[in-house]
Amino acid sequence: MSQTTLRVLLVDDHEVVRVGLRALIERQPGMEVVGEAGTAQEAVTQAERLAPDVVVLDIRMPGDTGLVACRQIKVRRPGTQIIILTSYPDDEVLFDAIAAGADGYVLKQIGSDDLVRALERVGRGESLLDPAVTDRVFARMREARQRDRASAFADLTAQEMQILALVAEGQTNREIGNVLHLSEKTVRNYVSEILRKLELTSRAQAAAYAARHRIEEYL
Repeated sequence: MSQTTLRVLLVDDHEVVRVGLRALIERQPGMEVVGEAGTAQEAVTQAERLAPDVVVLDIRMPGDTGLVACRQIKVRRPGTQIIILTSYPDDEVLFDAIAAGADGYVLKQIGSDDLVRALERVGRGESLLDPAVTDRVFARMREARQRDRASAFADLTAQEMQILALVAEGQTNREIGNVLHLSEKTVRNYVSEILRKLELTSRAQAAAYAARHRIEEYL
């Protein structure tokens, strides 16, 4: 980012949107619009030529999408910050934008003052999500974590899960046998099978694995 002026490139296939954004941004001290583009390819070319601090980028445009432009700009100019400005609060598009390297994601319904603050924050190198989509992002992340944890134990039987949980507590085979009314040899066989299924080599690894994936949530 420039020390004195935030240089902004506007990318939207609707000229009226670019005109409105330019008018808003150029009223702000310390900000200037250095260029405009109406397609993804123009966006990439202009970003290379003009070296903006921030690109305000629409997603839905003729030809390649804004996500294509986002990826290409980030490859060619990693230091350029990108705000996705879109009318569509679509979960898949949101996650695709994050994967493409976008630094901010805001909806076009955002107020003028909020958009200016978003530009300032992203220009400082901060990441930003529109409050309207933040809850959905965290919900998706929680769901993904839960799926990952569940899959971590997918190959284990209920009995093996109980034994692994007791291993994680530091109990010996004899102690586990006493709790579950099994012989020490049977517990040892179970532990060996658990290690095989999880592709681990020691009880310590098994204990760490169980703790990392929060086995207590699945008992």
